[in-house]
Amino acid sequence: MRLGITMFATDLTMPPHELAREAEERGFASLYVPEHTHIPVARETPPPTGDLTLAPEYARTLDPFVALAAAAAVTERITLGTGIMLPAQREPIVTAKAVATLDRIAGGRVALGIGYGWNAEEGADHGVPWKRRRAVVREHVLAMRELWTRDEASFAGEFVSFEPSWSWPKPAGHVPVLLGGAPGPTLFAHIAEYGDGWMPIGGAGIREALPDLRRACADAGRDMVPVVPFGTVPSAEKLDYYASIGVEEVVLRVPGGGRDAVLPVLDGYARDHL
Repeated sequence: MRLGITMFATDLTMPPHELAREAEERGFASLYVPEHTHIPVARETPPPTGDLTLAPEYARTLDPFVALAAAAAVTERITLGTGIMLPAQREPIVTAKAVATLDRIAGGRVALGIGYGWNAEEGADHGVPWKRRRAVVREHVLAMRELWTRDEASFAGEFVSFEPSWSWPKPAGHVPVLLGGAPGPTLFAHIAEYGDGWMPIGGAGIREALPDLRRACADAGRDMVPVVPFGTVPSAEKLDYYASIGVEEVVLRVPGGGRDAVLPVLDGYARDHL
């Protein structure tokens, strides 16, 4: 089983390029960093964690593509991913070029964990029609795929439209898109249509959901996609459970802090599970 890590990277934590280098040296397979462009001070949307107040780190996240470009420059093997990126809040033509450029710099090591978003006020500042955000995400990803794969790319949708266009660079390889979110027919239909895997937070309910995901993939005429549990605090029993249901990669959570807080946890994960 491949083990990756994720940290809520901010301006107050260990720099992600240093974390990527330390993780690669210890044998971890991937590093994922999150995205929030900003957090409106006045919000009605409750925190996704169930807490009464939103943790300050949400307002301090680094730009994931700048952070991962720095990580790409000091590593050679580790997969570099977003966990998660918010496509509805990003202009897809510009984002497609950023992803392709990063993947060229990284030598084909980029993965996109994406989500629909939870913060309605944040989305509103980007002009996202909140109740239609899943449809926006779908079109943005499909439009980016056109730009990544076609010499003359075009797209005509409800939210994205551009005439035949040239856009280079192309990614060095196929950029996998892993969709985050709770299990359900809409998410699984989107994964089956345009995703490369499911990235659920934690592991609760995965076993029960696998038949529905497998069925959605079969209905779309494709093989079952990978499931990559995200933000896991590991134990031997938990990792054995994941392996028993066919999971091949798990992304472990490390604390958002400086080197003194992060590296002992990283060492412990490596000692106990690699």
